[in-house]
Amino acid sequence: MYQPITKKRLFFPEKGPLFVKQMLAFYEDPKPHFNTLSTIVRGLEEKGYLAHEVYGNTYQYYAIISEEEFRKGTLKNVISKYFNNSYLSAVSSLVQEEDISLEELKQLISEVEKAHDK
Repeated sequence: MYQPITKKRLFFPEKGPLFVKQMLAFYEDPKPHFNTLSTIVRGLEEKGYLAHEVYGNTYQYYAIISEEEFRKGTLKNVISKYFNNSYLSAVSSLVQEEDISLEELKQLISEVEKAHDK
């Protein structure tokens, strides 16, 4: 079964520094082509998620931001790209699609109130 290559699948700071060839081992068959994965990794480096060390003629990549920072950045990007920078629109969409329960919505409101009380 084909596995899409996603930033999340590539971004795994808990695994430590890796060469692209090592990253391929984390995929099931059919594995993405080495050049495809290498291009995506370089894109993540350009965006500031990864950096590299040079070993001969190959690069070993490592995370330069935490997984939490990555999550926050990804969420901000989704809100910006799909909801015109409106968190209200994002939550409204979840409510309309019934992907968020009333209990979860109450918890979200409580967390927002706590954050504003600080």
